[in-house]
Amino acid sequence: MAIEESVFVPAREKVDTPGFNTLELQRLDAAHYLHPFTDHGALRTQGARVMVRGDGIYLWDSEGHRIIDGMSGLWCVNVGYGRASIVDAAARQMTALPFYNSFFNTTNVPAVRLAARLAALAPEHFRHVFFTSSGSEANDTAVRMAWRYWQLMGQPQRQAIISRRNAYHGSTIAGASLGGMAGMHAQGALPIPGIHHIEQPHFAELGRGMSEAEFGLKAARWLEEKILELGPEHVAAFIGEPVQGAGGVIIPPRTYWPEIQRICDRYGILLISDEVICGFGRLGAWFGCEMMGMRPDLIPFAKGVTSGYVPLGGVLVSDRVADALVEKGGDFNHGFTYSGHPVACAAALENLRILAEEGVIDKVAQETGPYLKAAFGALASHPLVGHAESLGMVAGLNLVRRKGASAHDCEPFARALGVGMLCRAHMFDNGVIMRAVGDRMIVAPPLVITCAEIDEMVGRIRDCLDLTLADVRRRGWLS
Repeated sequence: MAIEESVFVPAREKVDTPGFNTLELQRLDAAHYLHPFTDHGALRTQGARVMVRGDGIYLWDSEGHRIIDGMSGLWCVNVGYGRASIVDAAARQMTALPFYNSFFNTTNVPAVRLAARLAALAPEHFRHVFFTSSGSEANDTAVRMAWRYWQLMGQPQRQAIISRRNAYHGSTIAGASLGGMAGMHAQGALPIPGIHHIEQPHFAELGRGMSEAEFGLKAARWLEEKILELGPEHVAAFIGEPVQGAGGVIIPPRTYWPEIQRICDRYGILLISDEVICGFGRLGAWFGCEMMGMRPDLIPFAKGVTSGYVPLGGVLVSDRVADALVEKGGDFNHGFTYSGHPVACAAALENLRILAEEGVIDKVAQETGPYLKAAFGALASHPLVGHAESLGMVAGLNLVRRKGASAHDCEPFARALGVGMLCRAHMFDNGVIMRAVGDRMIVAPPLVITCAEIDEMVGRIRDCLDLTLADVRRRGWLS
């Protein structure tokens, strides 16, 4: 069934934004700009929302509406919008040296300093970093490093990499293959050979009849079953996000990652912790792996390293892998024009200074993260919400047709109804950005959000849940 237009309730503040012709920008956008992950036919009919300004946790569109950015841009604007010192750091570097590559035995000052700073912040067995421009490139690099490592170790047959269903690791060919998104695989000969998937550790979906602790162990042992099926001598690595982000903020049981680590250690395979979303404070620590009882060999990162101000990604490389690459490897025939881009690295250094000196991550761990957990958890009382959960500055809730005694007993809406997208439209129209993953609604606000701003955000979310409830009743989707 097609989704009808939602009822617009003008709850947002509106200010003058002179100089923008929204209709003309939308016309040019539809005529020339192919957006990522977008139905372009539908967008042409609807028209894109034109964002023109940001400050703190707020955005303004070309029509002057103020919107709470509940998704930190795309999981990345950790220190919020309007940070002049990051802009100034980038501008100074553009004046001094806007670009030079890191090929041909050359380097630049910001890249060197950032590599050293990241090595100081990372878990103690990481002393090296390889720079990219994005998280997708970072995960491609992790694949290349894993394969090269085992080649250097005299085991070139170790090429299989295991990931999880409903994981997201980027949209390049290797990244999309690593991810477990069926919709991405359906659009072109994916996954590539050698990439295998196990089930995700989604307790609400798969843990009926078990405690969370029991389910965490069971879910981890799916990895061991797959290793034995493929043959341990053929497996190079296992990759996973500490918390699955684009999959719907899937927070694994506490027993899951320690057991994954035990299994990787037992069979000697590399563990890749994809921290593109979870890194740089998102969960309440510099890196998510530090909270999960895991000791990875490679940590792909991006997004929060610059708070999204300039594109930058990379891979933190453990001593185990780096020593092999440096001492045995000769040329590592991999890299990008913009690896270690001086402007991006300068922006990252200032962003990391802000996170550290302003105590942003400690505040998430000790104050605002627990506050969001309590405020967001209270939404579970709403008639449409089956369960709500959060960790640090990520949170998710399920929209359900009928609530049950537990998350396993709730009755979902038919997927074809698109209730999540209906709810998302109400959110956007009423001043808060909340993402829909099917009928799971998720947020990941800037790490600098205050408790008062959390109250404002959650209040708007509750109002929009009320609008969604009225909408589904009007459409006859509730009995």
